[in-house]
Amino acid sequence: MSNPLFLSGFLFSAFFTAHLFQFCHGDLGTATFYTAPYLPTACAGKDTSVFPASNLFAAAGEGIWENGAACGRQYQVRCFSADVPKSCVPDQIIQLTIVDRAISTVTKPTRGDTTMVLSTTAYKSIVQGSVSLVNIEFREV
Repeated sequence: MSNPLFLSGFLFSAFFTAHLFQFCHGDLGTATFYTAPYLPTACAGKDTSVFPASNLFAAAGEGIWENGAACGRQYQVRCFSADVPKSCVPDQIIQLTIVDRAISTVTKPTRGDTTMVLSTTAYKSIVQGSVSLVNIEFREV
């Protein structure tokens, strides 16, 4: 018969270790991309000065749009999986700015109903190859 004190100590250690070394540091979602022309109609009414010089920006999907509150938010984003193996650039994390709403972008995303629609530059920074939808981990900064 197992020792209850040993079992409770083991469970406490496992719980403590899991919180100390968290496996996930943000939310999970999906990302696709859209191409130029980029006109941030939902956030800035075609004012292109909202685009960061790095071209690392995105349009917010309905899950994070929050009635426009997403405009200007910055997120750290990384690709962690895709249908095509080895599509994610290993250990690559980018920081991007939300400049539009996905459903109102001038050029339509390659896939609908995603968490974020990234600029081509942002997408190619975390994804290699020609896959059009990836799973991402993201967190607001």
